[in-house]
Amino acid sequence: MKPMEGDMVEGGLVEGGLVESGMLSRIPRDDGKLPTNTAKACGPRLLPHAFAASVQNPLTSRGIGESMPPRLMVLVSIVVLVFVSVFPAHAQTPPKDKDRLEQSVDKALVFLHTMQEPDGSWRVYGQASPAVTSLAVMAFLSAGHVPDEGPYGAAVAKGIRWVLSQQRPNGVINSNVGMEGYHHGISTLMLAEVIGMTDAKLAKELRPKLEKAVAVILIGQAMQATAYQGGWRYTLPSHDADMSVTGWHVLALRAAKNLGCDIPAERIDLALGFIRRCRDASTGGFCYTPGGRVTMACTGTGVLALELAGKEHRHSREALQAGSYILKHPPRWNDEHFSYAVYYCSQATFQLGNNYWNFYRPQLHKVLFDYQKANGSWVGNDGVGPVYNTAMAVLALTVEYRYLPIYQRHEEPK
Repeated sequence: MKPMEGDMVEGGLVEGGLVESGMLSRIPRDDGKLPTNTAKACGPRLLPHAFAASVQNPLTSRGIGESMPPRLMVLVSIVVLVFVSVFPAHAQTPPKDKDRLEQSVDKALVFLHTMQEPDGSWRVYGQASPAVTSLAVMAFLSAGHVPDEGPYGAAVAKGIRWVLSQQRPNGVINSNVGMEGYHHGISTLMLAEVIGMTDAKLAKELRPKLEKAVAVILIGQAMQATAYQGGWRYTLPSHDADMSVTGWHVLALRAAKNLGCDIPAERIDLALGFIRRCRDASTGGFCYTPGGRVTMACTGTGVLALELAGKEHRHSREALQAGSYILKHPPRWNDEHFSYAVYYCSQATFQLGNNYWNFYRPQLHKVLFDYQKANGSWVGNDGVGPVYNTAMAVLALTVEYRYLPIYQRHEEPK
């Protein structure tokens, strides 16, 4: 039987013709065992003897049972030693792509650090933003910089403190900037990630704040029996919903659940119901609202939500087909909602793993490396500003570092 698009096949995936055309068959499979303790250990490596893979072994090339004359053995050994000494870079130099990745992230963090306000916030066109501050904090966390440690420890701690100062007595996190669904969802995700990465003292202080924020998310979920049931939108509680705000709240609930917070399973099921209603059956992509237009940002959001919702939803047909859609529409600079799209699509393909991530990763790197400014920033045309664009780019690039708990692959709470 011929496999359908999105099905698993030996050595790869049926990706709407990509396997047949050979585009994916040339990509090495990922073993799914990227190290979690250090960013330096990520990415492909050349073994010290890598050059030998394409050279016949001179000591065994004469055939079974035959031996090489002693003088010839000495001569061959000398040639091999000279070869290694003349061309050591092939064996010892880390991959240039990895160097470029780390340099890009480092430059971006320098830019973000210079843009932080004295009160700890980051601003969008002059106005302090809980959501963008939380994204900037997570950008530092995603590169391994935790509060009160290392060169950025003070900046990270100040950012966290400022976001906490914006939590109202009712638990909502938002300054007077509107769009509280965005600000609250992103800030709640950030608090959960901080708790998962920091010492017990800070985690204990933040835990009650997180629990109040999670309660707001559960209260804010749209519960009316409409097409929007299970989702979230700009105001809390919500009466309608969209994929964008819903994605942030699903991530926040997943991160909180990883910490042991009580998240009723039926609430996750309701959220997944809304997300599936946003799926376009003809393309496999996801839309902003049910029956709407497919976008890359919403497609990445849909895949990630399914992959993080629990093992029974991982690698579902819907997720795999949406992953195929992502691969058929590689990232292009200043596409619609570019920063949003690469944030979600990088995580989506990373969670799907194997050929999905191996195919998407170099395209992500190329477009972000090509358009990074000399000062380390990215400046898109989405009207949100360079701090937002830069934080989202860092979060997309560092998904493979797996410092953020939400970036872990296929991990269930203990």
